[in-house]
Amino acid sequence: MTKYLTGTRHDWLEARLDLIEAEKELTRRADDLARRRQELPWVRLDKSYRFATEDGEASLADLFRGRSQLLVYHFMFGPDYEAGCPSCSAIADGFNGFAVHLANHDVMLTAVSRAPLEKLAAYKQRMGWTFPWASSFGSDFNADFNVWFTPEQQMEGSIEYNYRREPPLQPNDTRPAVPTRTTPDVPASAAAMSGTDSATYARERPGLSAFALEEGVVYHTYSTYARGLDGLWGAYQWLDRTPKGRNEHGYWWRRHDEYRAA
Repeated sequence: MTKYLTGTRHDWLEARLDLIEAEKELTRRADDLARRRQELPWVRLDKSYRFATEDGEASLADLFRGRSQLLVYHFMFGPDYEAGCPSCSAIADGFNGFAVHLANHDVMLTAVSRAPLEKLAAYKQRMGWTFPWASSFGSDFNADFNVWFTPEQQMEGSIEYNYRREPPLQPNDTRPAVPTRTTPDVPASAAAMSGTDSATYARERPGLSAFALEEGVVYHTYSTYARGLDGLWGAYQWLDRTPKGRNEHGYWWRRHDEYRAA
């Protein structure tokens, strides 16, 4: 017998009409939050960042590729990783498809990681992705936007991620590296899937940053991290509309070419 609530079509419709009012309110609140994001002050960036791209060395302004707006997905792929973070890979599967639409609406979307370009290019080919992906190897970019931290920061408790300071990493620490809503993140599993150890894996972090380009000047306008990326993880938006929801028990997702092997 099902453990879920059952009822008549009348019962369902009555409950659904009540729910739709809550959904509409959430939509209105989301619209308001979007406006508030756009009202944040723009911060001029005078620091020079250099990236390695498929088209050669590039500045941050070059990553706009002629657009006035830029979205950077901070993809967890450190120099010591053998493969990209599986969670970031799942998110990238989603934006790989719609990046072309943004590019034709004055918004360039690119991923940026610290791994050398050769590693990124090989992994990109493996995954079959077409979005731009730049290497910030040797640059302060990831550190300045709070998505990469040193071993010293990790051990002394000076990491500030998602606008909060984290406690020092303890031996055999199993704290979530990237918190999720219901699943205890398993850094050891994600680290193993990325070909590195848990501490090294957790020094890279995911995030999204937005930039504007006006009269040759680049401005930082927005950044979000951790569960602020929930809405960008396409699969979760579909799961949230299924009868059993996310239904998570452990680190269940894989890279899209690994499910058959699993």
